[in-house]
Amino acid sequence: MEIANLVVSHKKATLEEIEKAWHGDCRALIERVLRYPNVSECAILMTCNRVEVYVVGTETEKTLKDFAKLMRVSERVIEIHKNDACLEHLLRVASGLESMMVGEDQILGQVKDFYNISKQYGGIGDILDVVFSKAIQVGKKVRKLTNINKGSISIGSAAVELAERNLGTLSGKKVLVVGAGEMGSLVARALAHKDCETLIANRTFSRAEKLAKEVGGKAVPFNKLERYIVESDVVITATASKDYIITREMLEKVVGVKKEKILLIDIALPRDVEESVADIDGVELYTIDDLREISEENLRKRLREAKKAEKIIAEELEHLKLMLKEMRADSAISAMYSRAEEVKREEVLELYNKLAAKYGIDESVLPILEEFANSFIKKYLRLPTIRLRMAARSDNDDLIEAAEYLFGGEELGVSKAENEKTEEELLKTAYQRD
Repeated sequence: MEIANLVVSHKKATLEEIEKAWHGDCRALIERVLRYPNVSECAILMTCNRVEVYVVGTETEKTLKDFAKLMRVSERVIEIHKNDACLEHLLRVASGLESMMVGEDQILGQVKDFYNISKQYGGIGDILDVVFSKAIQVGKKVRKLTNINKGSISIGSAAVELAERNLGTLSGKKVLVVGAGEMGSLVARALAHKDCETLIANRTFSRAEKLAKEVGGKAVPFNKLERYIVESDVVITATASKDYIITREMLEKVVGVKKEKILLIDIALPRDVEESVADIDGVELYTIDDLREISEENLRKRLREAKKAEKIIAEELEHLKLMLKEMRADSAISAMYSRAEEVKREEVLELYNKLAAKYGIDESVLPILEEFANSFIKKYLRLPTIRLRMAARSDNDDLIEAAEYLFGGEELGVSKAENEKTEEELLKTAYQRD
């Protein structure tokens, strides 16, 4: 039995190619994969930067390549990881090491959400249950024991971090975000976790309203910027305007009204705030260049923490591999004991009937017969059980497969009728020889 995944991510694919790799809803995709007769389990993961399909079965690599073709995904943008490489990849994903922003927290929640979705739609079996549970556990452990998720490395988050450094805290403060596009949205979402009042101004008021509703902020009219700059503790600008949004003339008026320091953070390109504004007393201006320094410094810190994370992942990967090996042994052992239990029930009942007929005993003897049979099976199968576990740990797949074949019965294509027929033929041959 193999485990493998198909990955389309930001490493090889464009955003458009990632979006094209996703077809239909989660349920339809899982059901489509499970239609392959050699696939027994399936889980999916989708974020803005990746689409991944995990499968358990046989001939997994070929199956995933066929599936990629069916989905019209170019072989140029896909990666396929198998067995140990697949397990390590998922642990790295959950830990944030495969993200565009190293150590980001959102991916761990997404792994957990899609694990639950895949379970809900019947894709998760015993193996993927263990694998995804382990990945979620490792993701939490990495964030607990390292600082891989500390320090903003996106410009939007860095702007919020810079504001917090300057003001000590954003809790209870009023922040004006000018611009509701991609960058302004990143800033607003970062502020949503800071217990501050967020005001959003945008030329198109409906876009400001939409973003404000999403982050729990308040949309304000763009043509009244001066008024809201006076009211705010910090102003973060992030528009796509070709002209200055905040001019020196405007700020000189504001300074005459506002007694406190005016903190401006301009993350727009081209700039939203006229550069000479920085020369006005009582105005502190930061630009995207200042934020890049913060972002790059934090990225260097995260990359150092990533090395610690990789050590944790390496240790946990070995634990996971051992768990899966023991599961493989458990499968063979379970088949062995199930077969023994089946024979035991038949033989105990047959022995009881013979004793009852000959000696007139009643059903009170049944527990004694059961106890004897259970003890016999336990002692008789103890050594095979130990050796199957040892075989699993030493990757002796041939022995495991032999045990599964010997005791697997109908699951491995051998029906009860065929078993009985073969047994009769063997007995007949032995009788003829005698």
